Amino acid sequence: MQSLGVLKLPEWKGRFPGVLSALTIAIAATFLSEHYGGPQFLYALLFGMAFNYIPPDGITGPGIDFAARAVLRFGVALLGARITLGQISGLGGFAVLMVIGGVIATILFGTWLGRLLGRSSTEGLLTGGSVAICGASAALAISAVLPKDEASQRLTLLTVVGVTTLSTLSMVIYPAIAKALGLDPIGAGIFLGGTIHDVAQVVGAGFMISPEAGDTATVVKLVRVAMLVPVVLVLSVVFRRSSRDSSGARPPVLPGFLVGFVVLVGVNSLGLIPAKVSEGLSDISRWCLATAIAALGVKTSLKQLAEVGWRPVALMVGETVFLALLIIGGLLVS
Repeated sequence: MQSLGVLKLPEWKGRFPGVLSALTIAIAATFLSEHYGGPQFLYALLFGMAFNYIPPDGITGPGIDFAARAVLRFGVALLGARITLGQISGLGGFAVLMVIGGVIATILFGTWLGRLLGRSSTEGLLTGGSVAICGASAALAISAVLPKDEASQRLTLLTVVGVTTLSTLSMVIYPAIAKALGLDPIGAGIFLGGTIHDVAQVVGAGFMISPEAGDTATVVKLVRVAMLVPVVLVLSVVFRRSSRDSSGARPPVLPGFLVGFVVLVGVNSLGLIPAKVSEGLSDISRWCLATAIAALGVKTSLKQLAEVGWRPVALMVGETVFLALLIIGGLLVS
C-alpha cells in the first residue's frame, strides 16, 4: 500500500480533484443519512454511480483511483482503534467461540453455496466474509487481497449494496425475532451482534431493545470485526501467487493496512488511546470508507452491476439466513 504520508507534492496535486470529488459525494451521503435516515455507505455508492459519466482519464481520474485504493485501506486500518482485547475476553469463552465459529462456518458455507450456484470460490469468499465479519468494510478489505479481473470490481460493489441492504433489513427484523424467542438482553445482544452485518445497524438494533443489549451487541460485533485480521491474512497467503500489482510484483504476505489494524488494536488494548481519540479515529475511518465507496461508485455503472446477475444476491441472502440460524441455534443450546 502506498503510504498517504510519502506522496510528493505533484502527486498530491494530481490526485486532489478526484479525492475532493469523492469526499464531496461522501459528505452528501452522510448528510442524507444523518438527517433522513438510511445507510451512509449505500448512499455514497449510489451517489457515486450517478457520476459514472465522468471520463476515467480526465482530471479526476487519478484521485478517484487513489481514493478507491489507498484511502480505502487507510480507513480499514483505523477500524482497529475501536477494539481492545479486554472487550473480547469480557464476553466469556462460549460467546467468543460461538461468534468465531459463526464467522468461519459462514465463510465456508458461502464458498460451498457459491459453487452450488455455479459461481467462483472467490465470490463465495468475498460475500461470505462480508456477511460473516462486518459488511461493507469487510467486502472492501477482502477484495483488496483477492485476485483482480474485469468482474471483481463489479462484484465488490454489488456485495457492498447487498450486505448494506440486508443489514438495514436485519436491523428492523432481528429485534422482533429476539423478542419472539424470549431472549434476555444479553442473549439478544449476542444474537444481534453476531448476525447483523454493519456496526452502525448493530448498535441501532441493540439499543432498540435495551441499553444492556446494545452494549453487548456492540462488543460482540467488534469481535467479528477483529476476525478481519486472520481472515484477510489467510486469504492474502492463499491468493498471493495469483495476485500481482501494476509492476508485476507480488503483494506482501501481510498487507500494510492489516499491520496498521493490528497495531491499533494492540495500542488501544494497552489503554494508550484516549476514548475521545478512539472515537475520532472511528469517525475518520467511516469517512475514509464512505469516500472510497463513493470513488468505487464513480467507476461503476448500474448496467455493469446488472451484468453480475442474480446469483450473488441469492448467495448473500443464503449466507445471511445461515448465520442467523447458526447463532440462534448456539443460543438455544447454551
